[in-house]
Amino acid sequence: MSDIEKINDIITKAEVFYLATVDGDKPKVRPLGFHLLFEDKIYFGVGTHKDVYKQLEANQSAEIAAWDGEHFLRYYGTADLTGNEAVVEKAFELMPEIAEAYKANNWEMGVFFLNDATAEIRNMFAIEESYEFKY
Repeated sequence: MSDIEKINDIITKAEVFYLATVDGDKPKVRPLGFHLLFEDKIYFGVGTHKDVYKQLEANQSAEIAAWDGEHFLRYYGTADLTGNEAVVEKAFELMPEIAEAYKANNWEMGVFFLNDATAEIRNMFAIEESYEFKY
């Protein structure tokens, strides 16, 4: 299993994970559920109409936190918002109810991955494994 697959596996097992962004000078955290390993990058998706996307546009610093029942993950870096239409199509294929809502409201899904990123697999006291991802 590759390093990025290991990180993706923890996020998958967690089911719900948390995305932290910066809103001005304050942190903002929200639960997410969608992620997709595609071309050796883990993509996340949020609506471009939402505050979270606007926060990422203003400040690309972001962190994902997840607990899979065994491992705690901190995955942080710079959100690359260039998007990927193939990832959006796959997201809508996997989540048809979300696709319907987005199409009905004429919303756009913004997908991003973390670049210049560090992933730390931790226990309560220390980092057990650490990986760097630069694309």
